[in-house]
Amino acid sequence: MKDNRSGSAPSVLVVDDEPYILDLLGSALRLNGFEVYSADDAATALASARLHMPDIVVLDVMLPDQDGFTVAQRLRNIGCDAPILFLTARDAIQDRLTGLTVGGDDYVSKPFSIEEVVARLRTILRRTTRDADPERLQYADLILDPDSHQVWRDGEPVILSPTEFELLRYLMLNADKVVSRSQILENVWGIGERRNSRVVETFISHLRQKLDAGGTPLIHTTRGVGYILRRPGWGI
Repeated sequence: MKDNRSGSAPSVLVVDDEPYILDLLGSALRLNGFEVYSADDAATALASARLHMPDIVVLDVMLPDQDGFTVAQRLRNIGCDAPILFLTARDAIQDRLTGLTVGGDDYVSKPFSIEEVVARLRTILRRTTRDADPERLQYADLILDPDSHQVWRDGEPVILSPTEFELLRYLMLNADKVVSRSQILENVWGIGERRNSRVVETFISHLRQKLDAGGTPLIHTTRGVGYILRRPGWGI
């Protein structure tokens, strides 16, 4: 993702195989101050991402040549770390969680309102902007640098998606305190209880897998309450 500190219009890559949706979203996003690139299949989307390196991606799950989940993984493989908002006609919660766990940051179900898409994009960009808080955070052997969007555990780099990074940052800012699922939804996703809390559980699980590999667990569950970032032996 580009460092958009200059105040220029944020760029968005819209990927959907329906011409009407491409035109509708493109026109609405331009009116709302976005620079828009469009693609109607996976191959075009990947080529556009390589060329433009957009600030954010709107990605349909159902594409003619590849599904959106595979495209999301390929975007990461080519170095495009832009946040991804999935568009999906699927109602199954597992499909939505799959999108979030392959590198997506949020989803909107079809049919959708233009206002909702614009609001979600602005929320994602606010929470993933690079100059939101330049102060480096440290807890135990864990270091998080908001300026470079990098994380280290015991001196080793930990690769996180933009939303995983913001979730970890929120936990570090509230270290040694239990935070509830609703607090996490509000402060990381910018939404309330209307979003299924399994989204939080899924992201916590992925954070644990990445942070605790070969190390002592730092993220703990307080049953019925929420989660806490805690040093080994703390409170015992």
